[in-house]
Amino acid sequence: MQLKAKYIDMETAEYTSVLHVDDAKELGVREQDRVRVKHERSAVVTVVHTTDTIVQRGEVGILGRAYRELGPEADEVIEVVATSRPASVEFIKKKMAGKELTTEEIRAIVMDIAERNLSSIELTAYVTSLEINGMNLRETADLTMAMVETGETIQFDRSPVFDFHSIGGCPGNKITLIVVPIVAAAGLLLPKTSSRAISSAAGTADIVEVFTGVDLDANRLRTIAESTGGTLAWGGSMNLAPADDLIIRVEYPLGIDPHAQLLASVMSKKKAVGADFLAIDIPVGAGTKVPTMEKAQAFAKDFVELGERLGIHVEVAITYGDQPVGRAIGPALEAREAIRILEGELHPSSVIEKATGMAGMILDMGGIKRGEARAREILMSGQALEKFREIVAAQGGDPNISSEDIPVGEYTYDVLSKMCGYVNAIKNRQLVQLARAAGAPKDKGAGILLHKKRGNRVDEGEPLFTIYADNRAKLNMAIDLSRTMNPMTVEGMILAKLPYISKSTVIERTFCPGPTMHQIE
Repeated sequence: MQLKAKYIDMETAEYTSVLHVDDAKELGVREQDRVRVKHERSAVVTVVHTTDTIVQRGEVGILGRAYRELGPEADEVIEVVATSRPASVEFIKKKMAGKELTTEEIRAIVMDIAERNLSSIELTAYVTSLEINGMNLRETADLTMAMVETGETIQFDRSPVFDFHSIGGCPGNKITLIVVPIVAAAGLLLPKTSSRAISSAAGTADIVEVFTGVDLDANRLRTIAESTGGTLAWGGSMNLAPADDLIIRVEYPLGIDPHAQLLASVMSKKKAVGADFLAIDIPVGAGTKVPTMEKAQAFAKDFVELGERLGIHVEVAITYGDQPVGRAIGPALEAREAIRILEGELHPSSVIEKATGMAGMILDMGGIKRGEARAREILMSGQALEKFREIVAAQGGDPNISSEDIPVGEYTYDVLSKMCGYVNAIKNRQLVQLARAAGAPKDKGAGILLHKKRGNRVDEGEPLFTIYADNRAKLNMAIDLSRTMNPMTVEGMILAKLPYISKSTVIERTFCPGPTMHQIE
């Protein structure tokens, strides 16, 4: 069928179109069916809507990126024909049934994801099937390589190439901003690409974007990395493992990160930049992605074995994740905290210890003796700050950047302790929920600043943490949510008081224990 092309200014993850109801009937397609559109190039697009208002009969509305890539002029006549769904849909159904996929089946799924041949419903089914049924290590290695093969790869003139990644799950983990300049200042090459937040309050790319550009193409990343020794880039701005970025868009609203997909996501990006050595940070603790040491060790084993299959030397650090790293949660707040440490601030110690520990691991892999001690020397001497500013400037930021330049949310609210005592527990996920309710990570100034951490003494009426927001409405949403939560548990030294019972008292009922610690609070 010959139809006039009409641009619709909307973006979707897959290639999508809108047809007039009469044209759809003549083509024999319904909503969520596919048509092949032919112009300068051919593409399969999903029919997301049939209508008699948005387009007229004889028109095909093509949304956003699909229209731009097909390249028709307004009202130019293009060919539209019905087509069948891709074979990879059957392979997704196979995984939904809990069966193992072949190398070819995995490659077909990834290819269709990268070429946007799958609808959002089919892509969601794929992600959900991995969350429920998982993949074995052979499938995961095939998934990783398929993701690499469908995108760009980068070859550096320098070698070896080092890389670093935290699997996330622990709020406030802004150490990449410190690790990269330390390693680069030591003379090693670390072309770091990072992701945006999926379920957290801030991904590294969200933090770095506060003060410099993160949208680097592959050529610019190579140039900056080879001249400065390091980068702080967003992986999604390059065509590295492009299927992964489309999968992340589905994971984000679902708030899930399937084990096999997480492994493949991390390792495909590292393989694409030619990493020879990779340090992995696995935070473990309540409220993280990996709640127990046993699961962390299994995760570490998978990373090391997957690295062997891909030709990457992987070392893993299992790190403390029972409470946030540092005191800041949210893009601008975390940026400010990290830069203060680069400027010589000695607190929070948890950020410094973790950053120098991870940087030290990389230096050890690079043959630099006393890696952690050397990393601390580079940080305390100001060399890391100098290198950080060099990288920031190369990516388009202010070469004289300081922590005082970082604006944080204008609207704030202090959450106060209801009793005297000590902070006994911090619930990571609840703090993340509050930060996201306040607007993080999209609102850069939004987030949480902790005034107390585990073991700290607190008086009644003293602030436990402050909520930051860029606008009043979102602050109020976060305040309302905070009243239904208990993200920080405060306990006194007396945990319970029980009634006095004399020896002569005969009790003919079941004894009811005193109030729980939660009730006491």
